[in-house]
Amino acid sequence: MTALFTHWGLEYGWAWFIATIIGILVIALPLMLAVAMIIYVDRKIWAAMALRRGPNVVGPLGLLQSFADGLKVFLQETIIPAAANRGLFLAAPIITFTVALIVWAVVPFQAGVVLSNINVGLLYVLAASSIGVYGVIISGWSSNSKYPFYSALRAAAQMVSYEVAIGFVLISVVLWSGTFNLSGIVEAQKSIYPFLPVNGFGFNILLFPMAVVFFISALAETARTPFDLTEAESELVAGYQTEYSSMSFALFWLGEYANVILMCALNAILFWGGYLPPFDWAPLYLVPGIIWLLAKMAFFFFVFSWVKATVPRYRYDQLMRLGWKIFLPLSLIWVFLVSGFLMLTRVGVPS
Repeated sequence: MTALFTHWGLEYGWAWFIATIIGILVIALPLMLAVAMIIYVDRKIWAAMALRRGPNVVGPLGLLQSFADGLKVFLQETIIPAAANRGLFLAAPIITFTVALIVWAVVPFQAGVVLSNINVGLLYVLAASSIGVYGVIISGWSSNSKYPFYSALRAAAQMVSYEVAIGFVLISVVLWSGTFNLSGIVEAQKSIYPFLPVNGFGFNILLFPMAVVFFISALAETARTPFDLTEAESELVAGYQTEYSSMSFALFWLGEYANVILMCALNAILFWGGYLPPFDWAPLYLVPGIIWLLAKMAFFFFVFSWVKATVPRYRYDQLMRLGWKIFLPLSLIWVFLVSGFLMLTRVGVPS
């Protein structure tokens, strides 16, 4: 697109700037619409599993329910507690929402279709997503209320615990693919077996356990059930969001679901071929890559909702035990297994 604007007579700097802004809007605006719709889908899935109807009044089949909810919070008054730190209190939801958006800059939607195709895309995802915990911690502290503060402490410990496991899982993926570039990781998953034409590290016997660990860690990283200890309503009212109202509360909500969509995308990209079809068969490549990516994201989101509707919440000690005593040692051992296997098969043993 930069070349197109340059061809039309714009200087390169302005052409790049305008093309980048257009690229950001092309990603951000559909993402916001997707967040509204997946909240509706989420509620419909929960309802179906509880033999209820779910949203069915506002608009055809209840499709406009999320937009009605958004209008309601937009028209409400933003109430700031008298004892709160005003600046940080308002900054926290902005941080959470912004961080949820910036990670999408390196997500490849199709071959060559990515806003910023940087070589360290995976490191960028880890760095940007880890900033999200600051929004939660700041909101809990600045509210000057005990329940949000307890929630912020839980969130800090929980996110750090599972980011360590996620980091070791990603080392296994990087070792196998040989790159930190997300498009390169997707391309490395093409036809992983010479005798079986499948695309995706998830079909690799050695990497499949890490795909499972990554999926469960993604649930914990996004504070989804059964790991929603940060906003356990039976213990902490609404957790770090307790003192928030109006659009400041909505920004937390949007950021949370944008992170859920991101984790669905990362599950698809890192282990299940991303924009590649599941089988390395020529007719399947006629389907645009973005369709395959969206289909895989939709499947993982269904599983996210399925887990939320059926699995009871963990106790906090169970959450910490799973992260530190099971996932961390398992993912660390798997780094040694994968690196040892690659040394034997790709490098060979020196005589």
